[in-house]
Amino acid sequence: MIITQTPLRISFFGGGTDFREFYDQEPGWVLSSTIDKYIFVIIKERYDDKIRVGYTKTELVDEIDELEHTLVRECLRRTGITKRIEISTMADIPSEGSGLGSSSTLTVGLLNAMYTYLGTPKDYATLAREACEIEIDILGKPNGKQDQYIAAYGGQRFIRFCKDEVVEVEPMVIDTRIARRLNQNLMLFYTNVPRKAESVLTEQRQNVGDRMHVLRELKELALRGRVYLHEGLLDDFGRLMHEGWVLKKQLASKISSSTIDQLYSTAIDAGALGGKITGAGGGGFLMLYCPRDKQEAVRDALDHLPELSFHLERDGTKVIFNYRR
Repeated sequence: MIITQTPLRISFFGGGTDFREFYDQEPGWVLSSTIDKYIFVIIKERYDDKIRVGYTKTELVDEIDELEHTLVRECLRRTGITKRIEISTMADIPSEGSGLGSSSTLTVGLLNAMYTYLGTPKDYATLAREACEIEIDILGKPNGKQDQYIAAYGGQRFIRFCKDEVVEVEPMVIDTRIARRLNQNLMLFYTNVPRKAESVLTEQRQNVGDRMHVLRELKELALRGRVYLHEGLLDDFGRLMHEGWVLKKQLASKISSSTIDQLYSTAIDAGALGGKITGAGGGGFLMLYCPRDKQEAVRDALDHLPELSFHLERDGTKVIFNYRR
């Protein structure tokens, strides 16, 4: 039996520059972090030749092609496992529509579990690259590439996306006290607005050519954000998040809505310095940067929204249980 634990993520700056339509023209870069909320994958050998997959539903099939779960199906196909296998997935939070990168987190975790099960574990770069190939090239999802890489590597990362599919992952070396203060000043609220990322991302990718100037500004914010973190200028970092949200809303029509705009304005009026909808936008979680002395006022103003307590995570995908007979 193999169990992998793979973290979800929050993205601060640069989202959209990880689309092929952008980095084929010029390098993109993002500033992201994993958090201590995870997707777990359990994999073990079956007593018969069938394939069983358990998630929000249960599938029991004879052939890979019969699986409805596309990510499990393509990960099995990629790793060469064809039978006598049982797979279960569990998440710390309801994963669909969260905006925390759950699809890519799951793909990375599945590949890690399957390769470990076969006795051929892969490095972070391979897991991330193959997750991108499965989601973007094989399944045709309108994703960028940052989610797969941050889920694989973990921690706080500055990630560059270059031509020829070259990806450079740089660790953010942040003083422990600064990282703790940053964590204390970040808040996550679930908007109670369900959304499908595909429709937002599809429009955003189609708009890349017309929004190059906006995307260039967004990636410059990632550079400035990196400097602010190194220097401990955290309130400036929070205000930079506000600049990023104003820019991000220009990338596609469904990134925000009147409901989300009202929630965000309410948080700012209560004392938050900046924030954004995590992920593609349209719903999911609202991330805020708010000084600690203003947080109770923000909680009171958003008391109808569930708050998710979290910590920044240092690790990426990892095997937490490995028993092979």
